[in-house]
Amino acid sequence: MMADDTELVSNTDQKMEDASAENPARADPPSSDDSGDSDSDSEDEAESNQQIVTLESELSANPYNYDAYVQYIKLLRKTANLEKLRQAREAMSAIFPLSPSLWLEWARDEASLAASENVPEIVMLYERGLSDYQSVSLWCDYLSFMLEFDPSVRGYPSEGISKMRSLFERAIPAAGFHVTEGNRIWEGYREFEQGVLATIDEADIEERNKQIQRIRSIFHRHLSVPLENLSSTLIAYKTWELEQGIDLDIGSDDLSKVSHQVAVANKKAQQMYSERAHLEENISKHDLSDTEKFQEFMNYIKFEKTSGDPTRVQAIYERAVAEYPVSSDLWIDYTVYLDKTLKVGKAITHAYSRATRSCPWTGDLWARYLLALERGSASEKEIYDVFEKSLQCTFSSFEEYLDLYLTRVDGLRRRMLSTRMLEALDYSLIRETFQQASDYLTPHMQNTDSLLHLHTYWANLELNIGKDLAGARGVWDSFLKKSGGMLAAWHAYIDMEVHLGHIKEARSIYRRCYTRKFDGTGSEDICKGWLRFEREHGDLEHFDLAVQKVMPRLEELQLMRLQQESTPVKPSAGLKEHSSQKRKAEQNVEEESLAKRQKRKSQKEVDLGGQSATVPATKNVKAENGKTADSDKEETEDAKPLKPKVYRDECTAFISNLSVKAQEEDIRKFFGDDGGVDSIRILHHKDTGKPRVSLLHTPSACDVIFCCHC
Repeated sequence: MMADDTELVSNTDQKMEDASAENPARADPPSSDDSGDSDSDSEDEAESNQQIVTLESELSANPYNYDAYVQYIKLLRKTANLEKLRQAREAMSAIFPLSPSLWLEWARDEASLAASENVPEIVMLYERGLSDYQSVSLWCDYLSFMLEFDPSVRGYPSEGISKMRSLFERAIPAAGFHVTEGNRIWEGYREFEQGVLATIDEADIEERNKQIQRIRSIFHRHLSVPLENLSSTLIAYKTWELEQGIDLDIGSDDLSKVSHQVAVANKKAQQMYSERAHLEENISKHDLSDTEKFQEFMNYIKFEKTSGDPTRVQAIYERAVAEYPVSSDLWIDYTVYLDKTLKVGKAITHAYSRATRSCPWTGDLWARYLLALERGSASEKEIYDVFEKSLQCTFSSFEEYLDLYLTRVDGLRRRMLSTRMLEALDYSLIRETFQQASDYLTPHMQNTDSLLHLHTYWANLELNIGKDLAGARGVWDSFLKKSGGMLAAWHAYIDMEVHLGHIKEARSIYRRCYTRKFDGTGSEDICKGWLRFEREHGDLEHFDLAVQKVMPRLEELQLMRLQQESTPVKPSAGLKEHSSQKRKAEQNVEEESLAKRQKRKSQKEVDLGGQSATVPATKNVKAENGKTADSDKEETEDAKPLKPKVYRDECTAFISNLSVKAQEEDIRKFFGDDGGVDSIRILHHKDTGKPRVSLLHTPSACDVIFCCHC
C-alpha cells in the first residue's frame, strides 16, 4: 500500500551503492565523459551550496518566510545534508503546519535510514503530520510503514493486531469518507484483516468464522459510504462471498441476493454519491482560479451542512483547509461549526491549535481558542501558554489585542468565581493582565472608548473581586493622567464614588475637572453635572459653593462660544501658497465688484426718493461733464470697500450682570473721561447685558481693566 509516486533521493543512492557492491565488475573505469559529468556535478553542487547560504541568510533575517523554508529543505535534500535537513524541518514545523507532502517526504526520508529501534521516532513524525492536516496519502503511508517495519505488528501477533485495528478505525473517519480517495483506506483495512485470516489455523473453525464475519462487516460498512466506484466495491464483495461459498450473482449489480440491510444502505450510498458527484467534479477542475475553487469548496460545505451528518461536514472541511491552509475565514467558519456541533472536546481545541498555527495573525481565532480551552476545563498553565503565544503574533489592529486581553480577564474572572474550580487562582493574575494591557495599548489607543472600557472593567474588578478601593481609585487616577480630556472617564470615576456612597470624594473629583476643557459641550456638561450632583446629594452650603464656582465658568464658556461664532474664518494655508500675482488679481476683482455694488446701492437709494430726486441729476449732466476726472476720483474713493473693524482682546474689559436697560452713554459715564474708551459693544442676552468695552492702550486704561477684574 506504500505510494510510489515520490522517489526519494536517498533510496536511489542506496540502490546504486547496493548494485555496485553486488557486481563490482560493472563499475567501469572513468572515461573522459565521466570526467565531464563530474565537472558538471561539481558546478551544480557549488551553485546549490551558494543558494543554501543565501537562503540561510534570508531565514535568519525572517524566520517566517514559508517559501524560503520550502526551497531550503528542497536544496538540502538534493545535497543529502542530513543534519541540516533535520534542523530545517524541525525549525519550520515549529512555526508553520507543514503540508501533507512535506510530512510525507520527511517520514519517508527518515524511514529509509532508520533501524527497527527507531520506529517510535518515525511513528511520531507520522502522528505530527496527521495532527497538522488529515491526508489520505499520509494515512496510507503511515499504515503501510507500521505493517512493514513495526516489530510489534509484523507476523500478526495479538498485540500488533489490536494496534493496527485501532489505527484503521482512526483512519476511517479522518480519511475514509473522502469521496474520491477514501476507498484506499477501506481496501487497506480489508487486506489487513484478510492477512490475519490467513494466519488462523484451518482447524480453528470458530476463530476463522469470527474473522470472516469481521471482514464481512468491513465490506458492509464500506458499501454504505458514498464513495467513488461503489459498483466495483460491490463486485469485490460478491467475489469474496463466493470464495466463502455464498453465491450473490457476481455477474451483475443486482442487490436482490444481498441482505436487505446491506442493499438499502448501498442504494442510499449510491444516491448520496450521485448528489455529490457534480460537487466533486467542480472542486477537481484544473481551469478554475483559486477564488473560484474556494467558492466551490464553500458550496460543497454548505451542501453537507444541509445533509446533517457532522462526520461528512468535518471531512469536507478538512479537505478545504488542506487546500487553503492560510484562509482565516475558512478556519473561523470551521471552528465556529465545531463549537456549535461538538460544544467541547479535544477535536475542537485541536482544530483551534491548527488554525492559530496556520493563521497566527488572526486575533479572533486566538480569542476563540482561549474560550474553547476554558469550556474544556483546561488547566491554567495550558490557557496561559496559549495566551502568551498569542501576544507574540502581529495583528492588523490594536482592537484585536484588546479583545485578547479582555478574553483572558473574562476567563480568569469566571474561574475565580466558579465553585467548581479545582485549582485556586489569585486576583493578582487579573491585575497583572490589566496592567500589561494598559501599558501596551495606552500609547496606541489613547482617548478611545475601547481603552476607557478596559479601565472601567479593571476598576470594577478591583472593587468586586480584589476588594481594593484604593486600587480602583488608582486605576482611575492613572488613566486620567493620560486621558484627562475624556469627559466620560471623569463621569465614570464620579459614578463609582457616588455608587459607593462616597459623596465627599465625588465632590472632590468635580472640583478637579470642572475647569477642564472637553470636546463639544463637555465643559458645560461637567459644570451642570456638578450642580445636579449637589442638588441631589449635597446640602445648601455645598450647593451655593458649587454655584459660585460654576456660574462664572459657564459665563466664560458662553462668551468664548459667542466670540468663536463672531470671529471671521481665516483663510486656509493652501490659499497662502498661491502666487502673489494671483492674489493681487483676485483682490482687484473683489474691490471692483464691491465698488459696483455700493454704486448700485447708492443709485437705488436715490431712485427710492422719487422723481424729485432723479430730475436734478438729469439737469446737472452738462455741469458734471466739466469735472469728469474729479467726479471719477471722488466716486472711486467713495466706492472703496470699508475694512471691517477688528477688535483686539488685549485692552478689552468685559462687564457682566449689567442691567438690560443700560445704554452706551451710561457705560461711558461709568468709565469717565479718563477711561480711554475706544468703543462699546453690547451683546444682547436673554437675561443679562454682556457688553465689551475696548479701551485705548494707555496707563489709565490698564487701571480700569484691573479695577474691573477686581
